[in-house]
Amino acid sequence: MTRKRFSRFKALRRAYVSFWVLIILYGLSLGAELICNSSPLYVRFQGRSYFPVFRFYPEDEFTSSGRRTRPDYHQINKTALFAENRDNYMVFPPFPHGPYKSIDPDSIEVSEVVTLAFGAMPQVGTINITPDLTIKRAVRMEAFTATPDKDMRNLKLTEYVELPGDIQAAVSARFADQASLAIAREIKGQSSRTVFVSLSTYHPRGRIPKSVRLTFRIPEDRAGNGQGEPFRVSFNRSLERLPESSGQGTDLWAAVPENVQQEMLQQVKSRYFGPVDNLRLAVGARDYMVEFLKQDVRFPFPPVKGHLLGIDRAGRDVMARVLYGMRTSMTFGLLLVVGSMGLGIAAGAIQGYYGGLIDITGQRFIEIWSALPFLYIMILMGSIYGRSFMLLIFCYGLFNWIGISYYIRAEFFRLRSQPFVEAARCMGVPPLKIIFKHILPNGMIPVITFFPFSLVGAIGSLAALDYLGFGLPPPTPSWGELLFQAQQYRWAWWLILYPSLALFLVMLLGVFVGEGVRNAYDPKQYTRLE
Repeated sequence: MTRKRFSRFKALRRAYVSFWVLIILYGLSLGAELICNSSPLYVRFQGRSYFPVFRFYPEDEFTSSGRRTRPDYHQINKTALFAENRDNYMVFPPFPHGPYKSIDPDSIEVSEVVTLAFGAMPQVGTINITPDLTIKRAVRMEAFTATPDKDMRNLKLTEYVELPGDIQAAVSARFADQASLAIAREIKGQSSRTVFVSLSTYHPRGRIPKSVRLTFRIPEDRAGNGQGEPFRVSFNRSLERLPESSGQGTDLWAAVPENVQQEMLQQVKSRYFGPVDNLRLAVGARDYMVEFLKQDVRFPFPPVKGHLLGIDRAGRDVMARVLYGMRTSMTFGLLLVVGSMGLGIAAGAIQGYYGGLIDITGQRFIEIWSALPFLYIMILMGSIYGRSFMLLIFCYGLFNWIGISYYIRAEFFRLRSQPFVEAARCMGVPPLKIIFKHILPNGMIPVITFFPFSLVGAIGSLAALDYLGFGLPPPTPSWGELLFQAQQYRWAWWLILYPSLALFLVMLLGVFVGEGVRNAYDPKQYTRLE
C-alpha cells in the first residue's frame, strides 16, 4: 500500500518535482555559510591554516594589534600582509557577503557623472483690460506674449491671444457688475505652449469696474523645454560635458551666461563631495530650478555589481538575507509543525481512545484554550522574556496543535471499535501499546496529508509576525523583516520583489507537495459524477 501511494505521488509530476526543489533549496540554506559569508572559508597565514567559517579567530591573530575582537577579513585581505605576500591568502565563499555585516559604501561602484536637470518654474502674469479688450496694464507677461510689458499698453489683447467664448462671456458679466464664479481655461500661447487663463470670483459692487484682471499661468514644466522631454546636461569629474540623448529641444546650457556657467561648474565639482543646494536660474523669459543629480550610496541601495539583489536599509546584502531567511523559515516551520502535531496527536489519541468524561473534559479545555488571543499572549511573553526563536516556537506551538487534535480524535473514535483493536484488548495488550502500535499507525493519514499545508501556514505566519514586529529578534534574517523595510521605503522595489518572490515560491512548492500527498492517500483516485 505504501508503494502504491508513493507511485501515485510520483505520478503527479509537479508535486514530485516541487518536493525535490524544496529539499534542494532547504539544503542550500542549511549550508548558507559556505555560499554567503563575509568570513573566508580558508585562510593561509604565515604557514598556518585557519578555517574562520567553523571557528572564531580574534583580530590579533592576523594583525598583532592586541585586539581580541572579531576581525574584518575584507580589510585585512587588503593589507600588505596579504596583498604583497603570495604565501598569505584567503579563500572566500562564492558570494562574500554575510547577512549581518554592513557593506562599506566606498566598495560600491556608482556613476561618477553629475547631471544638471533644468526644471521650469511656474510662470504667472496678469493683464488688466477694458470693456473693448484694450490692455490697460500688464505685469510679467513677456513670457506669454514675447513683448515687454510697457509696450503692450493701449494695444488689443486679441493681437496676442484668442480668448475662449466662455472667458469672454465671463469678462462681459463682470463689466455688467453681475455675480460670476471663478473660471479657468486652457489656451495655446507662444510656440504652441499650454497656457491657463483664469478669472477670480466676482461679487457685485454697485458700480461698474473700470478694468478686469486676467491671470495667465504656465504650469511647472519639469522637462524644462515645454515639449515633454527632459533637458539634462551631464559632466564628468574633469568637468567635461557629456553628450546628451537626442530630442531634447533647446540647448538651455548654451543660453546660460558664461559667468553663471562657471558658478554652476563649481557646484558640479562640489557635488562629488556631498549634496549641494538647488540653483534658481533665469534663462530668457523663464525661471528654472536646476538640480545637481548624482548617484549617491544611500541605504537601501538598488542592485549593483556584487550585490545582485540590492542592499537593505542597514547596508546588508539582500541575497544573503533571503538565503538565510529561507533556513530560518523552513527550520521554524518544521520544528513548529512537528512539535504541534506531536501535542495534537497525544491530545487527540487520549480523547478518542478513552472517550467519556476524559473526552468531554478535554474538549471543554480545548475550547477555552482556543479562545485565548494568541497575539496578545505573544506580546505579553515577548515583553517579559524578550523575543527569541525558541520562545516564538513555544508560544505558537501552544495554539497550533488544536486543529490536528480534532482529526486524530475522530480517527481514534473510528478505529477503536475495529476488530483488530478488540482482539488486542482481549489478548491483554496494554492501552498505551494499543494506542501507539495498533491504532496510531492506521490513523496517521490526517497527519501526513496535513503536514505540507501546516508547514506552509507556519512559514506564512512567521513572515506575518516578523512583518508586524512581533516575530524574531533583530538582526535575525527574515523575509517578513525585509517586507517591513519595504513598507518604510516603498521606492525600494528590490525589498518588495525578492522577499515576496521567495515567500511565494516556497509556499507554492509546499502547496504542490501537499496536493500530491493528498492525492496519494485518496482511495478514489479517479471519480466522476454520473
